[in-house]
Amino acid sequence: MTQAMQMKDTDTIQISANDLENLLEREWLLTNSRGSYVSGTVIGCNTRRYHGLLVASLHPPVERVVTLGNVLESFEIDGKVYELSNFEFSDKLHPQGYNYLKSFRRDIGVHFDYEVGKVKISKSIYLDHKQDVVLLNYRFEGIKEPGKFTMMPLVAMRDFHSLQTSSTSLMTKIEEDIVTINGLDQNGPTLHMYCPYSSFQQDVDWWYAMHYRVEARRGQHDYEDVWAPGKFTVEVDSDQDITFVISASKGLHRPGPMNIDFDEFVASQHEYYDGLIEKANAQGPEERALVLAADQFIVDRAIADSQKSASILAGFHWFADWGRDTFIALPGLLLNTKRYEQARDVLMTFSVALDKGQIPNRFDDYGGAPHYNSIDASLWFINAAWQYLQVTGDEETFYGQFRNVLAEIIKAYHDGTRDNIHADKDGLIIGGDANTQLTWMDAKCNGVAFTPRYGKAVEINALWYNGLCIMAETAKNKTEKAKYQKMANKVKASFMDMFWNENDKCLYDCVLPDGFKDAAIRPNQIFAVSLEFSPLEEQYRKLIVKVVQEQLLTPYGLRSLSPLDSRYHCWYGGDQFQRDGAYHQGTVWGWLIGPFIEAYLKINNFSDAARKEAQAMIHSLLDHMRFEGCLGNVSEIFDGDFPHKPKGCIAQAWSVAELLRSYHLINNWKCGLEV
Repeated sequence: MTQAMQMKDTDTIQISANDLENLLEREWLLTNSRGSYVSGTVIGCNTRRYHGLLVASLHPPVERVVTLGNVLESFEIDGKVYELSNFEFSDKLHPQGYNYLKSFRRDIGVHFDYEVGKVKISKSIYLDHKQDVVLLNYRFEGIKEPGKFTMMPLVAMRDFHSLQTSSTSLMTKIEEDIVTINGLDQNGPTLHMYCPYSSFQQDVDWWYAMHYRVEARRGQHDYEDVWAPGKFTVEVDSDQDITFVISASKGLHRPGPMNIDFDEFVASQHEYYDGLIEKANAQGPEERALVLAADQFIVDRAIADSQKSASILAGFHWFADWGRDTFIALPGLLLNTKRYEQARDVLMTFSVALDKGQIPNRFDDYGGAPHYNSIDASLWFINAAWQYLQVTGDEETFYGQFRNVLAEIIKAYHDGTRDNIHADKDGLIIGGDANTQLTWMDAKCNGVAFTPRYGKAVEINALWYNGLCIMAETAKNKTEKAKYQKMANKVKASFMDMFWNENDKCLYDCVLPDGFKDAAIRPNQIFAVSLEFSPLEEQYRKLIVKVVQEQLLTPYGLRSLSPLDSRYHCWYGGDQFQRDGAYHQGTVWGWLIGPFIEAYLKINNFSDAARKEAQAMIHSLLDHMRFEGCLGNVSEIFDGDFPHKPKGCIAQAWSVAELLRSYHLINNWKCGLEV
């Protein structure tokens, strides 16, 4: 048995019909390097429009479409039909296969264990890490008399943000036992299905008004019509395996063969994931789980001349690759896991798209031009490039490919670039206006900016100082070093005068152009302590950490606003406007545990006592990753108040990355190097 598949690394949930509501809140996710994924709940019932048995990227890693939504599975034996599936309609679940489901297991695939009388059926789902190919394998044990197993595909050929109606035109083609489904657009998404030793009976039908409960909670349209082209039937007369192969493509041409050997397929998956664990030298189930979680976000993206490079998806289900998320996450996802070539490639992917001294805030969801509405993505790029150099010692790439990009960013930010981003006369960075949202606290809905942080934001200037110090550290001659050091010294002198809040013994969050200083206690000030180069003296760094720990720290990360503030939201939910209103007004962000842990350890000189305390601080997040929410992942956000229910994206890149980085910091490692 391989290292990644030791039993202690297989997380198991026992299924009880009395716990149905909680089971419908627990999800799973499998992804690949194309940005495609498979996802659902632990009882197999889709509760989101984003769930599906193959959500494929037509323009990797974006333009994602739901192809196969789910499968109605039934087993007939001794004159009785047992339906194993679960779908929700307006008033009930039908059928109710959870009554036969005994356990759910997750490792590098997901597994559902059923008992039907004396017959045991284990259903396993695997997604190829390189191709849009899914294998569903059904293992039957305890067969004493002949039975019949039927699989009815439920198809939803649509963009994963939208929902399908029965007005959709879909067509079926059967050739060499392969069933192909496509719409009117011959160059659009196409679904291919193959089940050896089965017979396929074409019997077109619509299933109307399937209900997605999570969409209802989010104030979104929550009903969908799904299409059944027919059913696959296999005679089961002894203990055996049935393999159902699903593939997706853009256009009718199949990307590869469908007659895939299940054991060979799973062996190749083991080889890939074992390789990641071995490369990272991951020890223990928690670290191994983090390494595998990190891999979910690493994707391929075509850059100049269609050259394939690497990128990082910000989160599942709905985010693509965002600049700030990418470079906050890169140290944890790729440097802590020793995937140095991909770290280099991610830096290259975004540097190629540099424009006016700005790294893209995000690449377009449908392959259009990049978006540049960010003030911090470029500064996080500088920090990530510096971390890459520190860990790898790859001076050739740093100076040959990235140093000029860093210099261009610094010059553009100093002299001025889009969105009025420029250095003020005091050396600090100022940018934006009342109508722009350029920092990571960027929620805006119906024209309302919930956290207007234009002007001089505290973390932007902490990053700016950090970037100037990096430029001075990497200068190749005394003249250049003196230039950047002078700029950094000016910023350092201005930083305390501008941001120190003597009344609360911490930093102001933002200073508006009219001079108004926002005294809201927010987590953005922690970066003035956590980043490698701090503009603050030690006594002030300790006071900041104290305030953040007392008012913002929770077992799942930092609150985005102090509970003592009248604008505090303890709960994240409701429609788009309500959710955006709470997003940065008290909601807990898991990724912020990383900078807090780093700051806490720094001010305590990485003492044994501090490490022990820090280990306790990440305990709940580690448990959450393995047993709550989306198993094997870390959620994007959590409610501000106890019990801090997970919300937002079910799997977020920087949440995983910063938990992994915290784990390494606590255990004497920093991006792969001993502290």
